[in-house]
Amino acid sequence: MPAVDSHAHAFDLARQGWGGDRGFDIQANELGTAPQFLHMLSCHGFTHGVLINPLGGYGANNTYMLEAIKEAGGRLKGVALLPEATPDAEILRMVEGGIVGIRFNLDFPTSPPLLGPVGARALARAREAGWFAQVHYHHGDSFIEALPVLRSAKLPVIIDHSGRPELEGGLHQKGFQALLELGRSTDAVIKLSGVFRFSLTGSPYADTDAHVAALIEAFGIDRCIWGSDWPFLRAKARTDFGPLLAALHRVVPDAADRERVLWSNPARLFRMSA
Repeated sequence: MPAVDSHAHAFDLARQGWGGDRGFDIQANELGTAPQFLHMLSCHGFTHGVLINPLGGYGANNTYMLEAIKEAGGRLKGVALLPEATPDAEILRMVEGGIVGIRFNLDFPTSPPLLGPVGARALARAREAGWFAQVHYHHGDSFIEALPVLRSAKLPVIIDHSGRPELEGGLHQKGFQALLELGRSTDAVIKLSGVFRFSLTGSPYADTDAHVAALIEAFGIDRCIWGSDWPFLRAKARTDFGPLLAALHRVVPDAADRERVLWSNPARLFRMSA
C-alpha cells in the first residue's frame, strides 16, 4: 500500500548554509538530508513524504526543499514559508517545483504573519497559487485569536501536530475545544502528528490517545493525515519513527481507516500519485 509521511524536515549543510532569519538553530543530532529521509521511509514501507520548512535552520529560504523535491522522482511535495517580499516569479517557480502549501507559525515572531494585512496578502497569494494554509502553534490562545482569519480564509486549512494540547488541561481546555469545533464546523484537516511534543509520559505516548481520538471524532477520518516530524527537531527525549507509527495504529486500529489517513487523504490533499 502506498503511504505518505505528511510532516518531515530535511537539511544538508553541504548544499545550503543556515539562514540569518532562522527562528531557531538545528542541532547536530537533528540533521537529516532528503535522501536519508527517503531511505528511512522505504525502510518502513512508506512511498511518499512531505517536507515542511520549519523556520529553523534555513529560515524562510526554501531552496534546499525545492532541490530535494526535484531530485526525489515524484516522492516528495513541500510546504514553504512565504515572506511578504516574495516575487510572483518565485511563487510560480515554487508551484512548478512541488510546493503545495504555505505554513504560518503563530508563536514565532520571525514567521511570516497570518494576522493583519500582510497575512491577508499571503492568503490571497496562496489562493491564487492553489495552495493550502498550514498552521502551527504552541498556545491555544494564539489559535483562538487566529480562528476568524482561518474560518474566512477561503482555502484549505491544515492544523499541525494535533493542535499541541496541554494534557494537564484535559479535553475541555479552551484552545482544544475551539480546535474540535473547527473540525466539526469546517472542512479543515488535522495532522495527527507531534504526540512526542505534548506527551507527558513519553513513548509509547498512550497519554495522548484520548486527545487524538477526540480529534478523529471531530474532524472525521477523511480529514485526518499523519506525519512523523522526522528528524524530530527540539524533541524532549529520544524519538523514533516506529513508536510514533505504532501510536497511530493504536488509535486507528481499522486497516481501512489507516489507509485513508496514510494514503487516500494526503494523496488527495497534496496531489500525489502512486
